Amino acid sequence: MTPSQNSEKDDRADGVLISSARGTNQSGMRARNERLVLTLVRRHTALAKAEIARATGLSAQTVSVIMRELEADGLLVKGEPIRGKVGQPSVPMRLCPEGAFFFGLKIGRRSAELVLTNFLGEEIESRQSTHRFPKFEDILSFTMKGINELTRKIPPEHRNRIAGLGIAMPFQIWDWARMMNLEPSVANAWRTRSMREEIAASLPYPVFMQNDASAACGAELVFGTQEDLPSTFLYFYIGYFIGGGVVLNGALYTGESGNAGAIGSMPVPTGSGSAQLIDLASLSGIEAMIEKRGENADSLWKQPESWEVDSTILDEWLAQASMGIAHAIAASVSVIDFELVMIDGWMPEHLRTRLVEATQAAIAKVNIAGLSTPQIVSGTVGPKARAMGAASLPLSERFLLEGAAFY
Repeated sequence: MTPSQNSEKDDRADGVLISSARGTNQSGMRARNERLVLTLVRRHTALAKAEIARATGLSAQTVSVIMRELEADGLLVKGEPIRGKVGQPSVPMRLCPEGAFFFGLKIGRRSAELVLTNFLGEEIESRQSTHRFPKFEDILSFTMKGINELTRKIPPEHRNRIAGLGIAMPFQIWDWARMMNLEPSVANAWRTRSMREEIAASLPYPVFMQNDASAACGAELVFGTQEDLPSTFLYFYIGYFIGGGVVLNGALYTGESGNAGAIGSMPVPTGSGSAQLIDLASLSGIEAMIEKRGENADSLWKQPESWEVDSTILDEWLAQASMGIAHAIAASVSVIDFELVMIDGWMPEHLRTRLVEATQAAIAKVNIAGLSTPQIVSGTVGPKARAMGAASLPLSERFLLEGAAFY
């Protein structure tokens, strides 16, 4: 039975219809081979049965059964037949955009963003808010209001295809107040309450949570367009504070505490001693420079492409950020032989390009004798990587196979 044929109970929150259908074959956990097929089709855009059989080692009959079931569940659709010189035409299969829907919530130090995506990872619509500091009740209200509004963008017959909500946020959020020179009491609610649990209590689908920089890295694995992506690489995401992610053997590695790749805490040399990378390569540095001039920096946290920042500020920040990142890269490749380093962030594309180029130049000045210099490239997801990474959490958990994208 396809999702649209299942009966559903309708919950109303703030007057908005939200599907609460459970247990459908489409929205449940897929079997391993089904997840493998979906992962490969996602990575290659379209694949025929014979190509999947060759890539996976599964028999043609097994692949045929799997693809028929995925098509019946509304997750795959047939493409145009490709005719060869002999035999039956090959029919590639593609992901169905309406096969599933996902919410992604990014909670940042200066802004929050909620995005709704389809099964292809295409953004349907989003909501954003800015703040001086994220207050628990405000974020909870923003999220539930946004979910209700964005659910309206999905046709009623497809609302039981919402497969989950992912949350991307820095861990130990209560430490932000101290780091941002605010009264610690403003963050007390984050110590005693769980955003994931409180949101999940109001929703009929699962809620997942991950460190925001790790989630941004995950977005590159699921939605990224980098050609020939190696199975092991280091990822930097630059937001209010810089963070990172580690990919090992084609899978995001978060470690026991979920903080693997927390490169913001890495000590790096400066002209007068040493500092943490977070002090040199975070957007908080640009904000501080702007405010030191007596100007308002709130526009930084709205739309990156609309930034209007004095070039002297950007030049100064680029110089210190690129050198800090170069030293962090050198330290990291001494532990793991990363083939590639990817840099992304909440910034205009032209600034990201300049940062990558400056980091390439800076690492050439760092003594890394005995080590291989990794390729340094721009991320492909962009400013929305954390929100998109959050949306990728339910997608990855329920429909994809870790590491299979590198088959």
